[in-house]
Amino acid sequence: MARIAVMRSHQPMRPEILFPAFAPVASLPGVGPRIAKLIEKIAGPRLVDLYWHLPIQIVDRRHSPPVANAPEGAIVTMTVVVERHLPAPDKRLPYKVLCRDDSALLTLVFFRARPDYLERALPVGEERVVSGRIQRYRDEIQIAHPDHIGTVEELDALKIVEPVYPLTAGLTARPLRRAVRSALDKAPDLPEWLEPRFLSRRRWPGWKDALLAAHAPESPDRLKPDHPARERLAYDELMANQLALALVRESVREGAGRAVSGDGSLRTRTLASLPYSLTGAQERALKEICDDMASPARMLRLLQGDVGSGKTIVAFLAMLNAVECGAQAALMAPTEILARQHRDVLAPLCVGLGIRLVLLTGREKGESRRRTLANLRAGEIDILVGTHAIFQEGVAFGDLAFAVIDEQHRFGVHQRLALTAKAAGARANLLVMTATPIPRTLTMTAYGDMDVSRLDEKPPGRTPVDTRAMPLDRLDEVVQAVRRAVAGGDRVYWVCPLVEESDVVDAAAAEERHAALAGSLGGGVALLHGRMKSAEKDARMNGFAAGEVSVLVATTVIEVGVDIPEATVMVVEHAERFGLAQLHQLRGRVGRGDRRGRCLLLYAAPLGDAARARIRIMRETDDGFRIAEEDLRLRGAGEVLGTRQSGLPDFRLADVAAHEELMLAARDDARLALERDPDLSSDRGRALRVLLYLFERDAAVGYLRSG
Repeated sequence: MARIAVMRSHQPMRPEILFPAFAPVASLPGVGPRIAKLIEKIAGPRLVDLYWHLPIQIVDRRHSPPVANAPEGAIVTMTVVVERHLPAPDKRLPYKVLCRDDSALLTLVFFRARPDYLERALPVGEERVVSGRIQRYRDEIQIAHPDHIGTVEELDALKIVEPVYPLTAGLTARPLRRAVRSALDKAPDLPEWLEPRFLSRRRWPGWKDALLAAHAPESPDRLKPDHPARERLAYDELMANQLALALVRESVREGAGRAVSGDGSLRTRTLASLPYSLTGAQERALKEICDDMASPARMLRLLQGDVGSGKTIVAFLAMLNAVECGAQAALMAPTEILARQHRDVLAPLCVGLGIRLVLLTGREKGESRRRTLANLRAGEIDILVGTHAIFQEGVAFGDLAFAVIDEQHRFGVHQRLALTAKAAGARANLLVMTATPIPRTLTMTAYGDMDVSRLDEKPPGRTPVDTRAMPLDRLDEVVQAVRRAVAGGDRVYWVCPLVEESDVVDAAAAEERHAALAGSLGGGVALLHGRMKSAEKDARMNGFAAGEVSVLVATTVIEVGVDIPEATVMVVEHAERFGLAQLHQLRGRVGRGDRRGRCLLLYAAPLGDAARARIRIMRETDDGFRIAEEDLRLRGAGEVLGTRQSGLPDFRLADVAAHEELMLAARDDARLALERDPDLSSDRGRALRVLLYLFERDAAVGYLRSG
């Protein structure tokens, strides 16, 4: 592929053809400031956001049975004669209007009614068409608050299929439907970016026809992800994602890199000093990383490894490859706890090799920090370990050749790209690690700009954690079991439930459980949650590691990476609220020493089907990659890595579980398009540029040579 240089001189401009799509929703007729704010909350601020806000259900008003035969719960449209009004004697009681057809009486029920409006809309003695959901209350056939009331002449207009959209508090269906219709009326005609033969083979409509069809489903089948209109739109979104990732990837590959290939001396000494041999997967991954480093192109590789698969030693050996060349390496972790843990694990190995390793976090201040930065700039530090502070302004390396980012999904894609740019100044090779096994399709969507190595073996001798499930009504038994475990020298994690996406509420739940356990078990129970200051969190974790604390009550801040070999018991309260991958990560915190780990999943009965399936899979397997695939199948892409800072693109139309095959096709299509037309300057290339802007992958356009 021809070289693609990053344009830095100007921000690419959105093409004029898309201006109507990016107009504010407040510009639509009938959308005032209050409605605009509500639409922005549920969909977004521009017309294009309404394009992607697809219906989730339909209301079919074509059904017109006689009143007597109308099934309860059905949506119906009926022609009736208004017999009389029964105003409510008390404002708390409903206003009723009695109507009839040839078969039976129908009661229309209105709460907090406006009598003058109802008398005008439903005049006694006249025929009216009403539409709504049938209810049966005692001996009455009712419709409460009909959705539509009209004249007989309006019957055909009322007997329609209406889309049902997701709503938010304060926003009703009618103004949102009107806004969507108005937005669709302004949808531009765009050039076709798909190959004609591909489009024909798939039997997909054009982009605008697909958009209009997706918003006008005639039957429930047309809401499914495999309907041609929905497939077409999903493919467009996936194509934009894959094209953007391919451009970023090519830019990184073609940017100035450096070949790094040490003599192997430090690596040989390290391997000889280890009390174990590398697994086949570790050896394979290390070779892939070192081969990448030896290439003059910049390396951008993802190292995926299940809990306990040995990623850290692989990364350390790769860092030694850089140090053997007289260059520097950096390892960045998302939290101070993990950064210090890495330092503590690697420092003894470095001492034996005569390597200078230093920790840098946001906590280092004053003279100590100044000395560290000066030594780093002078090249007197070989390996720097720290938090994101190591890539902040003012931190300059003498010769950074290799950077490792641990638990990348905690940082998010944008932060990764920023870090890549920072390291690019030093032409550093970049390795990203995650202990969260990621399904193949999500690897393509979130990490498609990277090569991937997988550690899919565990070191020999690892005993699987004994996993059991119990209902919460046996909590007293669990507390007694924890008391016995602590008396036997075990250390116990007790993870509190996810209440909602709120650190405040989660912390409150943890505080409540901590107080209860401290009351039952006495001393030796500590609390850890995300709202504590870093120093306080470190102190609690260090106390647990040192054995001063036997039971650590925590939120999911202990989910990833924390390594306390003496911890043998994991209790997860309200396990049904957690995703599979999250439960697997929590379980991976125990059984890391020479004593077998135990994991107890406490659940609130009765369990739903999905929660039951998650707990069953946890008991069946400890294979993180299988668990990740099952998690994707059960919960969908948006939650597999956690909803906050997941690193996943925010797909509005594509469902990566349902559209895996489309993802593969889009990846191949994007690569082929760029091979044939690296600058996207052909007719199709210019249409693909429009696609990138349509799905707001604007930044990717800046990676094109010609902008």
